[in-house]
Order: sequence, then structure tokens, then C-alpha cells
Amino acid sequence: MLNSKKFLRSLFTPITIMVIPHSNEKTYRFKLPSIGIVTLISMWVSITCYIVSVGVTTQKYNEIKGKADYYASQFGELRSTIGSLKRSEAQFKNLFSVKDKESVFKNMDISDSGSIDMDLLKKQIDKSIETVGEIKDYLRQERNSFYATPMGVPVENSRFSSGFGYRIHPNTGKTEFHSGVDLAVPPGTPVKATADGIVSFADWSGGSGKLVVVEHGFGYTTCYAHNREINVKIGQRVKRGDVLSYVGSTGNTTGPHVHYEVWKNNTPVDPKPFLERQS
Repeated sequence: MLNSKKFLRSLFTPITIMVIPHSNEKTYRFKLPSIGIVTLISMWVSITCYIVSVGVTTQKYNEIKGKADYYASQFGELRSTIGSLKRSEAQFKNLFSVKDKESVFKNMDISDSGSIDMDLLKKQIDKSIETVGEIKDYLRQERNSFYATPMGVPVENSRFSSGFGYRIHPNTGKTEFHSGVDLAVPPGTPVKATADGIVSFADWSGGSGKLVVVEHGFGYTTCYAHNREINVKIGQRVKRGDVLSYVGSTGNTTGPHVHYEVWKNNTPVDPKPFLERQS
């Protein structure tokens, strides 16, 4: 109880603030309670933080708005250019729809009003084509990346029998790192490519049995092991959904399944997120 009273007394203990002007010998004294000074400092800190946060938000908004306005102006110029071309096409079609040369000359509009500035139009077209070209290049890059990214399962109606990571090996009984997933299916089931690419390996590979490896670009590689029969050759281009091989139990296995691996930048990664994607 005494401590509470001392604390409250200290909060309302007045503190004298002296202001001494350089040009006047008279000094000014202000008495404020301790809690008042703490409150003023807290309010100053809060207002300063608010002003800074508002400034940062405004700056980000202006940057985004600037980019949006730029692309809007580019598409506006493109629409204007296309409109000019369509009007010119209509004029020429109307001009040459007549049957004789005399009528052509009579129907010609040689006035300057509404005439086309070909130099300006060419510059607008070049600029619009350049902008559209950049957009198409971006979309083309994104499209290539989409088709190079593994998506979906390599075998249909499979049972997930072993996951990615450390596990007890079913043959040796030792704890080993499993660099892919095992999908159990009946023997002879078609094994399909999960992304576009080029076959870099299609042969026997020790414990993996008959193995197919596909390079997809953008850092992606996929592997399909323990096949009964291989359906592709090294250097062959494949599309997502093409049959690479048929499920078997070659190599070190306990039954028919496909051992499926996904590598990103020369490092094996968990294939499960890629299995869940829809192509």
C-alpha cells in the first residue's frame, strides 16, 4: 500500500522547466507533473511514428500508381494507333471501290484536315510494337516456365507408398535419405512426363533399375525409376503427358512402383507440392 502511494506521489511530483532567453535576462519557469511530461513525450513519439508510416505508405502508393499510369498510357497510344490504321484502311477501301480512274481522282480528299502524319504514325507504331513486344516476351517467358515446371502425377490412380526425406529402407533396414516419392501402381502402367523437356538419360542405373531422366530447363529435372520398359531415347523432346516408360520393379524394389524425383538447381526437393499442382 505504501509503495502504491509513493508511486502515485512520484507521478504527480512537479518538475520545474526553466527557459532562459539569450536576449533577455528574465527567465520563465513552468511546473509540470511528471506524468504530464511522460504523456507529452509519448504523444510526440506516437505522432512521429504515424507521420513516418503515412509517408512510407504514400511513397509506395505513388510508385505503384506511376507504373499503372505508364502502362495505361502505352495501351492508350496503342488503341489510338490501331484506330488510325482502321480509319485509313476504311478510307482506302472507299477510295478504290469505284470503277474508273476519274472517279478515284474525284473521290480523293487532298485537304490537310484529318490527314495522317505518316512520320508521327510510324513513331507511334514503332513505340507500340516495342511495348507489345516486351509484353509478349514476358508472357512467352512465363509460358515456357509454366510448361517446364513439373505438375501433376506421373502415373494415374497411384497409391502414395513412401515420402520424401529420411526413412528406414525397406530392404536394408537402415535409416537413409529418400530423395523422391514412391507411387505404387500395377505393373505396365504408363509413366508420363510431368513437364516439357528433353530426355537426358534412358537406361539401366544400378539400384534404380531402368531409369528415365528428363531435363526441363529453368533449373528443373525429373527422374522416373524402376521401370519395366523404357519408351523414349536420349535427346528426345517430350511434352507434358507423353509416355516415358511403363511401371515395373527393376533394381532394388519390394514391388511394382515408380520412384519419382524432382530436382531444382541440382538439388532434390520434395515432389509432393508438384504432385498437387494442376496442369
